[in-house]
Amino acid sequence: MVLFLGGIVLLSFFFNENMVISQWFLRKEQNDKAELWLLKITDYEKQLNKSQHGYYNLLIGLVESRKAPLKSEKYFKKSLQLGMKMSHNIALAKLSLAGISMAKRNKREAQMYLSEATKDDKNKLLTEQIKMMKAQMAQMDKQQVVRGGYRQF
Repeated sequence: MVLFLGGIVLLSFFFNENMVISQWFLRKEQNDKAELWLLKITDYEKQLNKSQHGYYNLLIGLVESRKAPLKSEKYFKKSLQLGMKMSHNIALAKLSLAGISMAKRNKREAQMYLSEATKDDKNKLLTEQIKMMKAQMAQMDKQQVVRGGYRQF
């Protein structure tokens, strides 16, 4: 029993319990509850370890992207700026930035983020999403040709 309680205390030192619970709610697709748990962290610079700052901004960006995707860009950029240790989280942030760039019709920036995301996805966890994003970018090219006055037969 003492060992179990000691493990919980040690775990809560390295991982903030609010972030762990909000990540669990994000996986369950319960964004409102995830946001409530993240909002309990009032000042992340004082309440979290320095290594957790990037992950906090990533989680805020994921919650915000479900409500207003274009507003979440600043959180993803901040998470990349602060740094994260796991490469698949870096790839997730870059993939999200690629989607935002595509929504803004900035193809060059979207391609840059997609290529960086494929490099950072070392465990191949996001390959399906990257393929879907590339297919959407190809459709975006076709739509621009149609809008430009060229007809497709």
